[in-house]
Amino acid sequence: MKKTRPEKNSSEKNSSEKNSSEKNSSEKNSSEKRNSTKKGAVAPPTTEKLHKLLARAGFGSRRELETWIAEGRVTVNGKLATLGDRATLSDKICVDGKNISATRLAGPRVRVLLYNKPVGEICTRSDPEGRPTIFEHLPTLEKGRWIAVGRLDINTSGLLILTSDGELANRLMHPSAQIDREYLVRVMGAVDAETLQRLREGVALDDGMARFTDVGLLHKEESESINRWYCCTLMEGRNREVRRLWESQGLRVSRLKRVRFGPVSLANKLPEGRWQELKPGEMAILYQEAGLPVPPISALTPADKEIMKREQRKPMRSRVEAEKNSGRKPRRTI
Repeated sequence: MKKTRPEKNSSEKNSSEKNSSEKNSSEKNSSEKRNSTKKGAVAPPTTEKLHKLLARAGFGSRRELETWIAEGRVTVNGKLATLGDRATLSDKICVDGKNISATRLAGPRVRVLLYNKPVGEICTRSDPEGRPTIFEHLPTLEKGRWIAVGRLDINTSGLLILTSDGELANRLMHPSAQIDREYLVRVMGAVDAETLQRLREGVALDDGMARFTDVGLLHKEESESINRWYCCTLMEGRNREVRRLWESQGLRVSRLKRVRFGPVSLANKLPEGRWQELKPGEMAILYQEAGLPVPPISALTPADKEIMKREQRKPMRSRVEAEKNSGRKPRRTI
């Protein structure tokens, strides 16, 4: 005979349902309390490396600012900063005793310029000899300062990138970024296939091995001239590296012009001594090349566009005057 389970009486059933309901209610309240506490909690302010904050504010590259911190020029909340310190926008940060506002530390509108440097200008902000500098011809920034991505010597012309973002400048210049630079170079002397192969494989210079990742004749047709134009590319920017590589082979560089830096090329329509501003889409590509997240980038205003048009309509500066400043004899224009 099949046994049946005895049913709970009404009192026991009600008691069980009550306990179950109280348990579920307790768990629900506990969960809501945890969520409420989590939502209501105030998140700690985001900290950043101190030199990174100052670089974004336009004080210079991160490497420069690390030097400033080591020299004792920076304080945070009244205490002398040390390398590796982190800070927030709410901290009181001073450079050379002057308080830096949170608005400036948050960073102004990021801007990137291309400048077609002529021969005869130098890439420093001031010169004891009174020679013209590239910074004399750039538009004024509301906040911060222009930072040059690398340098070109006084006798080298062509593409320079300048930005108000110190972190972007630092990333683009750092050897680990492996960003290629392309140059047009006019070489005086005979260049054979073996010479070009040595330049590709590597040459020992005073500061270590160096090489072109690519090098070749710009124009393949035969020429009787002792000066030939070559296109060469390298992945770093040591001092006068292109010239020294050619000179290591007993050759003389008579003209040198940078025409590309990573994804950015020098536009033919940009006259020497003039600048143009990158558009938001072009800037985004540059940030991606540097391995940085793309920041909010404002579109150029109508006023910005008009200023840039006026700049590019200006006549090219006198090449003769530029070469006088460089100490070289004026040459004919090619």
